Amino acid sequence: MGLIDDVKENAVSGLIIGIGAAILAPVILPILASIARPLAKGAIKGGIMLYEKGKETVAETGEMLEDLVAEVKSELSEEQQAAMASAAAAAATAGGTGQAAAAAEPPEEVMQPLSESEAPA
Repeated sequence: MGLIDDVKENAVSGLIIGIGAAILAPVILPILASIARPLAKGAIKGGIMLYEKGKETVAETGEMLEDLVAEVKSELSEEQQAAMASAAAAAATAGGTGQAAAAAEPPEEVMQPLSESEAPA
């Protein structure tokens, strides 16, 4: 008989809890909603602020990278000009202005762009 008594007690206690929840739900749910709404708004606000900060950081990093690329290109250009100038000066001292001009400028076929048939695939 102990098993039947336990089932009856559990059923009665479950029924009491269910009725109590049904009675208290209209009172408790608005209170929980008033607490949960500001928490949700705060979480959303924090997410938006974090997104905006991340966007700024990515933009600043992109600008720094663009500046570095521009500096490297400038340095490479300066180095190429210095190398060409020193080659021209060496050719001029080696023997004549015609050779110096030829040494200072790359051959004409190097300066011509490739046609579509000559372009690598």
